[in-house]
Amino acid sequence: MQKFVTAQWKKAMAFDLTIEDATIPVDADEQFGGAGYGPKPKALMLTALAGCTGMDVVSMLGKMRIPFDSFSIEIEAKQADEHPKVYTDILVRYRFTGDQLNEDKIETAIELSLGKYCAVAATLKKTATLKHELLMNP
Repeated sequence: MQKFVTAQWKKAMAFDLTIEDATIPVDADEQFGGAGYGPKPKALMLTALAGCTGMDVVSMLGKMRIPFDSFSIEIEAKQADEHPKVYTDILVRYRFTGDQLNEDKIETAIELSLGKYCAVAATLKKTATLKHELLMNP
């Protein structure tokens, strides 16, 4: 097995997570003893989704020679009321700007990412309904 992450306890509920050569601080919510040292670990799953699908889409659009000026992703999520409070509904909103956007090809890239290539999306789909929205030149 390959080592991916190490977690070094700092104080109270705070840890430094080391992934390859990057360190990310994490902390619990204040009601559980956190002190604002960093984001909550569960939220990092949504950042992983944004990064994973974003890289997929950029790669595919490059291969399709679809230019764009800017691209961003926003993610909204609902979680279960009961523990372990997994994400149950996730909306991934893709925003593109540019003069030569091709909606059909961008949709194809998004659907391939979320449906086939993004391992984070595949993992989250085990507990959540995953939907997306495309906004062009909003």
